Amino acid sequence: MFPDSLIWRLDGKINAGVDWLILHLGDEFEALSNAFLWVFVGLDSTLRVLPWYVAILFVGGLTYFASRRITLSLSLMFAMFFIGILGMWDLAMQTLSLMILSIVVCVIIGVPCGILLSRSGKSRSFILPVLDAMQTLPVFVYLVPVLLLFGLGKVSALIATIIYATPPLIRLTDLGLRLVDREVMEATDAFGANWHQRLFGVQLPLALPNIMAGINQTTMMALSMIVVASMIGARGLGEEVLLGINQLNVGRAMVGGLAVVALAVVLDRLTQSMSRRRGSNPQEGA
Repeated sequence: MFPDSLIWRLDGKINAGVDWLILHLGDEFEALSNAFLWVFVGLDSTLRVLPWYVAILFVGGLTYFASRRITLSLSLMFAMFFIGILGMWDLAMQTLSLMILSIVVCVIIGVPCGILLSRSGKSRSFILPVLDAMQTLPVFVYLVPVLLLFGLGKVSALIATIIYATPPLIRLTDLGLRLVDREVMEATDAFGANWHQRLFGVQLPLALPNIMAGINQTTMMALSMIVVASMIGARGLGEEVLLGINQLNVGRAMVGGLAVVALAVVLDRLTQSMSRRRGSNPQEGA
């Protein structure tokens, strides 16, 4: 047996840290929660009042614009129509609201962090272990402090989804920027370009296929969180699957799962089409 004298009682220190955050920064967390909730409610209300046929036509038009493939556009339109046939349309719109908001926040956080990693070795050595922890730490571990800080509901689900889904975008943004040909960068330096021109005029456009692949992976990871998010008040399709499991109702869980699969196919093919439109497939690495 491991000696008690060598055991580090870390759980008490973590609890004390969370209590300190609640006591001293509770108002700030509440303000952040209200801001996220305000945006979420607006987006959710918009999607739920949007006529179903308009939403389906929008998906088809966006897919055709990104891929120039009529068969793919029709397939994704049918996938959206299939969600409606299953009676899951309203729940799917709730899930899609959470997905859109979480992906936007992931992009706002992930792309700048990826740029920072590619430009600073010290930041890279610090952030990479944090990303490893975010990707390997069981989701239920950080659900507890998130619930304590933000309360039960959609905001906690959003924060948990962001923590889980952001790392791939950071890594692929960093990878894309590091894969930019050095000769291209030397040519931009020879023409006297400053760092702003090099980054936004050369590096980011060349790294865009990798960044779009990162957005695709982030989208899929965020969607995989919907069942877990439903446990803390996110509702949507995940709640339908969860209720089916709790009630041992195979049909209800299966219908919810099929709707999740259909929505995943739509989001996956759409983001892949956007990635291909902006360049060739990203190179593998890192």
